[in-house]
Amino acid sequence: MADPKGFLNHEREIARTRPVQERVKDWSEVYQPGSLLPIITKQASRCMDCGIPFCHNGCPLGNLIPEWNDYAYRGDWTAASERLHATNNFPEFTGRLCPAPCEAACVLGINQQPVTIKNVEVSIIDKAWDAGDVTPQPPERLSGKTVAVIGSGPAGLAAAQQLTRAGHTVAVYERADRIGGLLRYGIPEFKMEKRHINRRIEQMRAEGTKFRTEVEIGRDIDAAKLRKRYDAVVVAAGATTSRDLPVPGRELNGIHFAMEYLPLANKVQEGDLTVAPISAEGKHVVVIGGGDTGADCVGTAHRQGAASVTQLEIMPRPGEERNAGQPWPTFPMLYKVTSAHEEGGERVYSVSTTHFEGDEDGNVQWLHLTEVEFKDGKLEQKPGTERRIPAQLVTLAMGFTGTDQQNGLVEQFGLELDARGNVARDADFATNVPGVFVAGDAGRGQSLIVWAIAEGRSAARGVDRFLTGASALPAPIKPTDRALAV
Repeated sequence: MADPKGFLNHEREIARTRPVQERVKDWSEVYQPGSLLPIITKQASRCMDCGIPFCHNGCPLGNLIPEWNDYAYRGDWTAASERLHATNNFPEFTGRLCPAPCEAACVLGINQQPVTIKNVEVSIIDKAWDAGDVTPQPPERLSGKTVAVIGSGPAGLAAAQQLTRAGHTVAVYERADRIGGLLRYGIPEFKMEKRHINRRIEQMRAEGTKFRTEVEIGRDIDAAKLRKRYDAVVVAAGATTSRDLPVPGRELNGIHFAMEYLPLANKVQEGDLTVAPISAEGKHVVVIGGGDTGADCVGTAHRQGAASVTQLEIMPRPGEERNAGQPWPTFPMLYKVTSAHEEGGERVYSVSTTHFEGDEDGNVQWLHLTEVEFKDGKLEQKPGTERRIPAQLVTLAMGFTGTDQQNGLVEQFGLELDARGNVARDADFATNVPGVFVAGDAGRGQSLIVWAIAEGRSAARGVDRFLTGASALPAPIKPTDRALAV
C-alpha cells in the first residue's frame, strides 16, 4: 500500500486545463503542461491497495492499478511503466481518451472522490517516453506464419503488436492515408496530439509490423483473396456506419455526419489542407447527440470560430450523483462537463428534431425541434413545445449502427453478422470463416477505446493459438464479458 493514510491526508486533484481564451485559439492538448507533476505522487498515495481491487474489474484491460499506483508513489517510474504495459499496449491513448470506468469502480469512491487513476496512468507513460523506457520489443524468432490485420484503430494496433511480438509476420491494412483509424481522424488534436500515435507506429515498425495505407479490403483487394494470401486475418475495421436522422430537410446542404466533419479538421492539423472544406467559421452550429463524439464536434466548432454552438440530446439531463439504479461499482451515467463544454455553447436536453428548414439555395438555416418526455416507457413529443433554432451547420453525432458493409468486406469473406449488425464471433474471437477473427467495434459494436485494446489483445491470443496450437500471450477476455463498469 502506497500510504496507509494517503486517502485521509489528500483530496482528489486532477490535471488543470489551460485557460479557455488561450486554448480555443490553438489545437494543442487542453491540459496545462506540467500541471500533474506537483500532485501525482500525492494522488497515487490515495490508492488503498484494496483486498478486492474493484478497479481491476472496472477496467476491461484488467490494469494492475494498485501496483503501478504504489510504484508511482515511490517514484519508481520504470517499474510503474512495466506494470502498466503488462496489460495495456497504449496507455498514452487510454490515459487521454478513456472515460475511466476504473475510477467509477474505485472502492474509495463509495463515500469519497475516487483516486485519479487516469491522471496517474498518463503521468507514468509520459515519464516512460521521456526517460527512454519505451523501446521496441522485436521477437526472438519468427514463426513463419503471416497475419493480415484490417484496420489500424486501437483494436487493430493492439492485435498487430501482440502478434508481431509472438513472432508472426503481420501486415496492417488501413484504407485512410495514415495509420490510426479514428484515433487519427476521429479524435480532435486538442484531445490527443497525433505525435502520440506517430511514435507508437515507429515502435511497431521497429518491432517488425508492416503497414499498408490507402488500401481498402473489399474494394482495392478482394477479401477472399486476402484470406488465401495470409495464414490468418483479424478484422478490426470498426463500426463506422453512422446513425442517420431521416427527417424532412435532411438533404439540405450543411448537414453532415460527425465523421464527415471531424476528419477534415484533423487533415488541416496534419498539413494536408489549409482550410477545412466543412467549417463552422461564422456559422450557427447545432450538434445532434450528447456523447463524446458530439463534444468533439463542439470543441472543434469553437476553434473554427463558430457564431454559436448548440448541442441537442434526446434523453433527459443526467444527474450529478449516482441514482439507485446505478450503484457502485457500476459505471454511472452522470452529467459531465468536458473541456469542450467549458469553452462555451448551450446544451439542450429532452428534445427531438422534427425537421430542417433551408434557404432558396438549398442550404440549411433552421432546425425545428420539440421537447420530449417519457410516457409508459416511451419517448413522446410534448404538445405546444415546438420551436426553431438557427442552424447553418449541423453535425449528426448519434452513434454508429455497425460495421461498414458497403465495401464488400463482409460479403467477400462470407462473414455472419449478429442481430445488431456486428460480425459474429465465438469465445476465441473467431468468426464463422476459419482463420478469420474479429476484434473491437467491428464485433462488439460502438464502444470504448479500452475495450478495443482489450479485444485486440485477446483476439491476438486466439489467432496465435489457431496458428501454433498454443499461445503464450495473455489470456483473453470473452466477447460476451461485461466489466462492472459497462
